[in-house]
Amino acid sequence: MFAKDIIKRVKEIQINTGRQVADVLAGQYESVFKGGGIEFDEVRPYVPGDEIRSIDWNVTARMGAPFVKRFVEERQLTLMLMADVSASQDFGSKSRSKRDAVAELCALLSFAANFNDDKVGLTLFHGDIETFIPPRKGQKHSLRVVREVLAQGGPEGLTTGDSSGQSPSRRFSFFRRPSRRWRSPRRSTNIAGAMEFLLKVTHRKTICFVVSDFLDDNYLPVLQSANRKHDVVAVMVSDPREFEIPNAGLLNLTDAETGRVIHLDSSSAMVRKEYQEKCLNRRQKVESALRSSKIDFISIDCSRPVVDPLVHFFRMREKRRRR
Repeated sequence: MFAKDIIKRVKEIQINTGRQVADVLAGQYESVFKGGGIEFDEVRPYVPGDEIRSIDWNVTARMGAPFVKRFVEERQLTLMLMADVSASQDFGSKSRSKRDAVAELCALLSFAANFNDDKVGLTLFHGDIETFIPPRKGQKHSLRVVREVLAQGGPEGLTTGDSSGQSPSRRFSFFRRPSRRWRSPRRSTNIAGAMEFLLKVTHRKTICFVVSDFLDDNYLPVLQSANRKHDVVAVMVSDPREFEIPNAGLLNLTDAETGRVIHLDSSSAMVRKEYQEKCLNRRQKVESALRSSKIDFISIDCSRPVVDPLVHFFRMREKRRRR
């Protein structure tokens, strides 16, 4: 994707998701994700009814009158977006690819966090870590997050610079693989490696959205370990064509993750049915494993609006908090 196309898409996403955040998501985001504790705010004169335990005896001794400590809830949170940019994310059978849906989802979450003055970070991964942007605040930072997800499209995973002549990694001070020839192939998905990277670079508790199609194995133990330290939410992005194939005769299908070529006779009703059952079973198995591990799960259909399942998740989680 060229720089002009990326800028155009970022502006479109900003306009579309900005309205949704302002109208729907921002308040629900704040009610679902609370601060991590309380922090000291100020010392004020004691008034009848204040807790005796809140008296600051040092200040009281100096001033000759009772003063109490005032605490407020620590609201600021850190949101980390772990976005899968492996080759399978480029697939899309209708108006947009899975990667486009991932970018829109990241935009919604990033703008909602920015609306509530929270920090947002981004990790793009495939078989390796492609890009890491440390958590920061601000609308410009949120737009950068969206741009970086979109910039990973295409077979070479090219990213963009600007008219200043500086490389993005130098200007923005985040980790990125330095050149095309040194990058590992953008094929396979390594969720476990991405979560291990998260555990190394984050020290405070974060809200972590892992956005992927979960075409991977052996990631559950690391995901469970990360969920004990952080608040992990798994978001599975899929396309309806991944669960069914048309009656189109003999097909040669290439697995985007492995490069393996599969020969399939789609004219056979039994073959089409077996294919659909296998794909649906894989999806159900992933969801069941995550839910049994007490990891929140969101399913995103890239052919439909992204905001609807996100709103449903927020409402479900808010109900759960009230119980």
